[in-house]
Order: sequence, then C-alpha cells, then structure tokens
Amino acid sequence: MRTIVQRLKPDEEIFTAIEALCQARKIEAGSILSMVGSVKNASLRFANQPDAAELRGPFEIVSVTGTVAMSGCHIHLAVADSSGTTLGGHMLSGALVYTTVELVILDLSESWEFTRSICSLSGFEELIVQEK
Repeated sequence: MRTIVQRLKPDEEIFTAIEALCQARKIEAGSILSMVGSVKNASLRFANQPDAAELRGPFEIVSVTGTVAMSGCHIHLAVADSSGTTLGGHMLSGALVYTTVELVILDLSESWEFTRSICSLSGFEELIVQEK
C-alpha cells in the first residue's frame, strides 16, 4: 500500500483531477482517505434522482468517500454553505476548487484491482473487485 497526497489549486476541476491522478500514478484500486478544502460550485446527483443538481457556492467540503481507479471513480461528497446547511450526494464533474483541496488517496493496487461494469440489477456501472 502507498499513500498519495496532492493539493489541488483554485479553479481545478476535482473529478477530472482525481481521474488524471489515478492514470498518472497507475492506481488500479484506491480509496479516498481525506479531501479537505472548498469549492466554488458542485454537481451532485441526489438519491434516486436521474439528473444532477448544480450547486453554486462557495462551499466547505465537510465529507467525502469514494473508490477510485484508472477504470473509474465513484465518489460521494458533502458540502456546507456559509450558514452550515449541508448537502451531499454522488459527485459528478463540475466541482471547481475555491481556495484549496488537500487530497489523500490510499493506493491498494498491490493487492486489489477495481473495474466497473453495468449491473443488471441496478442499471449502473458498479464496482468489480478482484484480489491479486
């Protein structure tokens, strides 16, 4: 296992940056350990909704979790506005860094490989885990 740490700077698009990091570091299986910072806006799909909600900030990132790999990323993000109102959901492309994002990924590629395939039960691309 190895830990990868990267700071994202203002106006970087977070989802794209995470995908690029997975490609550059050849992450076959990883987990987001931490993501601290702020965003100008976010694109989140809420539970059981077909389309994303476009949120306009700025927002503080208050929670994140996700599985990441060269084959695809599945990330859930929660953000809070200036009054503390918090929204969270399935993160899609579109979140731009406001001041900073400090990203920490645990690379599990030594022992695991993550791929994704359409699941006949859910209709979504779902995680396929393979032990090496």
